[in-house]
Amino acid sequence: MFVSKMTLNQSSLFGQVDDLQDLAFIERPIRRSLKTAEEIDKLTVDEDLNDIERGVYLLSSGQDVQRASVIVNLPNLVRQNPAETFRRVVPKVREVLHVAGVEMQLAAAGSFLTILQDDIILIQTHTHSILQIVLLNLDHRDAVVSNAWLETLLSAINALPKETIRQEILSPLVSKAQLTQSLQARLASCRILGRVACKFESPIVKKDLLPLVRSLCQDVEYEVRSCMCSQLENIARGIGVDHTKAAVLPELVELARDEGSTVRLAAFDTIINLLDMFDCDDRTHIIFPLVKTFCEKCFKADEAVLASLSFQYGKLCHGLSGSFTEEQHLWFLEFYKKLCVLGLQHENGHSDSQAYPLELQSKYAPVRCNCAYNFPAMVLFADPELFPTELYPTFSSLCHDPDITVRRTVADGFHEVVKLLGPNVHVIHKELVIMLQDESLEVLDALLNHLQETLELATSRGEGTGPENKQVSVPDLVPALVAAEQKAASCLRWRVHEKLLQRYACLPRVILGEQVYYRFMQRMFTILTTNNVLPVQREAARTLCMFLRYNRKLEQRQEIIGKVLVDLAQGRSYWNRLRYLDLCEIAMELFSKAYFCKHFLIQALELVNDPVANVRYKLCHMLPRLRSTIRLPADKHLVQQLEFCVRKLLCREKDKEVLSTVRRTVLELDKMDITEPYHKRHEKDVLDQKKEKEETLLLEMEQLERQQSEAKLTGEKHSEKKRRDSKTGLLGTKGMTGSASGATLSTSVGKEIRKAKLARSRSLSSHPTTPKMTNSDKSIKLKESGSCPGTGKSPILPINDDTLRPHHFSVAPSSLTPTPSTSSMPVLIRSNTTSTLDHRSSNNSTDPRSQLSTDPRSQLSTDPRSNSLDHRSNSLDHRSNGSKDTQSRKLSIQRKSNSFGMQSGRE
Repeated sequence: MFVSKMTLNQSSLFGQVDDLQDLAFIERPIRRSLKTAEEIDKLTVDEDLNDIERGVYLLSSGQDVQRASVIVNLPNLVRQNPAETFRRVVPKVREVLHVAGVEMQLAAAGSFLTILQDDIILIQTHTHSILQIVLLNLDHRDAVVSNAWLETLLSAINALPKETIRQEILSPLVSKAQLTQSLQARLASCRILGRVACKFESPIVKKDLLPLVRSLCQDVEYEVRSCMCSQLENIARGIGVDHTKAAVLPELVELARDEGSTVRLAAFDTIINLLDMFDCDDRTHIIFPLVKTFCEKCFKADEAVLASLSFQYGKLCHGLSGSFTEEQHLWFLEFYKKLCVLGLQHENGHSDSQAYPLELQSKYAPVRCNCAYNFPAMVLFADPELFPTELYPTFSSLCHDPDITVRRTVADGFHEVVKLLGPNVHVIHKELVIMLQDESLEVLDALLNHLQETLELATSRGEGTGPENKQVSVPDLVPALVAAEQKAASCLRWRVHEKLLQRYACLPRVILGEQVYYRFMQRMFTILTTNNVLPVQREAARTLCMFLRYNRKLEQRQEIIGKVLVDLAQGRSYWNRLRYLDLCEIAMELFSKAYFCKHFLIQALELVNDPVANVRYKLCHMLPRLRSTIRLPADKHLVQQLEFCVRKLLCREKDKEVLSTVRRTVLELDKMDITEPYHKRHEKDVLDQKKEKEETLLLEMEQLERQQSEAKLTGEKHSEKKRRDSKTGLLGTKGMTGSASGATLSTSVGKEIRKAKLARSRSLSSHPTTPKMTNSDKSIKLKESGSCPGTGKSPILPINDDTLRPHHFSVAPSSLTPTPSTSSMPVLIRSNTTSTLDHRSSNNSTDPRSQLSTDPRSQLSTDPRSNSLDHRSNSLDHRSNGSKDTQSRKLSIQRKSNSFGMQSGRE
């Protein structure tokens, strides 16, 4: 079994060897050198020949490569020795060009153009020989070569004098413009006529050139008519405004009605370019009907004509806007709207939801792209105030166009639209968010070109003017910006991501600081520490510094700086520590010297001990810049620390490149204060002072905002407390209302009792001494009232005028029995009766019988404070205790009755 397998393998191996032997006949000997000895001999030139002789030799007997090298070097030969070059070399070049290939022809055209535009040669002497070569090769059979020589001639006309052009160019031009000449020659004549017309005065152009122009405008070939029509602009500007209406305008009108679409299109473009040379009457009666007819016929032509029309449409509308009536203005605006949706819906507009097939959408995409390009011009044409009603649906359609090129063109001109809208910019806020969230990265890239200007205009002219209202004007702006950054970060086009981060540096001026801090700050840290593209990381560091620069909260700034020091300056990866040094370079540009030295310098100098040589190497390069941020004599200790770092590097550094860099840095540090001019130092100091003032202003604004927020918080607390107090007072008022009703009832009952007792006592006696009895009782009543507990503690105001005393009192129903709480009330409550008694007792307040009272409370009248409280008895308080006052009134009435009884007994 194994033998059979071995036999099979050997037979297959021998068969492969036989096949290789059969293929041996196709092997060729391998050349060990690119050139043979004979070829090397042919390419060898005598070293004793000068440049002119060597050029003549190579043009005569050299190979094509050598000849081409001589032709390319021909301008240098003219500069070195123009006489010999034109006498010996240029004739040889002319002979070679008869049989030369395309590459050599193109090289010769470029060399002769350089010679004609060079000022070192004598144009009058040598121009004839050069122009003869150029004109001779205009009729080359190869179209590429012929066009190259034509471009050489057209470019040379600008540098040639008028006489040379008249003799060398216009003379043969007459014969080349005839119908008997080739199509290529007549096309070249059209372009030469257009270029030459700008070199001569109006009479010469009208006399010598206009006959040729009319002949070529009526040529039998539509290519010639189209080419000549495109040159009529130069002819018109050559003959002037006065002759344009009579000589050029009729030709344009005839060409605009030509049967060839390319001729009509060339006439349309020329008319648009010459609108400033026509008067208002010509625009209204000739140009407008002509243009309108052309526009109506464009829908029946191919898409190339529509594309050209849509590209020139903005210029056309602006050129004719001064001559339009209201109806004509509306017609052009409606026609533009049709062009913007061409290929997306039917022209009649009855089936808006029915889309064209995909091939038609892509077919007319260039038309819609040109309409998007002209949209800012059409905003001006329609008036920005009417944008919400006239053009907003069209703009929204372009922003949602299925073709990427259309949306990219809209994004390119979005900032122009925002600038034109002004106060109406809030209308397109939704479209701005849509552009930021577009699925195509090309659209986002186009929008980023002017994103800073777009965002600032879109937010500063919204509903509000303050920074608090910026986000309200564009509600979905922040999520859209976050999504755009994530999309750019996830793609492979890192340059788009770098551009986006660069544009995001304007966010502190566009959105709130809190949104910047919580939505974008951490993202910058993530990019700094995780992204693999160095330019993206550096741009993220710059954007982070911008966020830090304009952050107004001290706590957030401290947190950002602390995170930078921990994650970057003290990071575990040397890559992060290198990014910290990059961030320091950016911080030195954005912040003042004092701010940088306070927050960044010390940590940068500590990297002198970094174990990675790359970090120390970069630090050595930065030492001169770090030294320039230190201000003397205030920061003398920082200078000492920097010198200590340099000495440490000189003594301990083992890496050769780092050590050599340190030595060069030491020399730069020694020359810093000597070599720098004074005016440069002064400019830097002024700039640093400006930065420091801005930082101080930001701090003051931060303190002011903090004080305002604290005052606002205090006001809110005060208003909340007042609101709670008002609610509590309302509940207390309801309780007091119930107490007052009960007190009114008790008062009425007390009055009836006192009236009955007074009537009975007065009926018992009619003696005139009754007022004495009343006065004595009044004295006792005053003493009792003045000796109430706690009266010395209550600031009760005295009332000296009896007419100002209130003539009512209130007694709560529950206060018939004295309680500890009510007994402590120091307020006196007087009735009408007691007021009358007080008035009557004023004549005799020291009745001896009043001292004989046996009532225990009457003993309180000996209190020394009673004298000071007597004059306060006129003050009334409705919150006094009803039971205390009731007992005093009962005692007064009882004593009065006893006094009446005793007096009647004596009598």
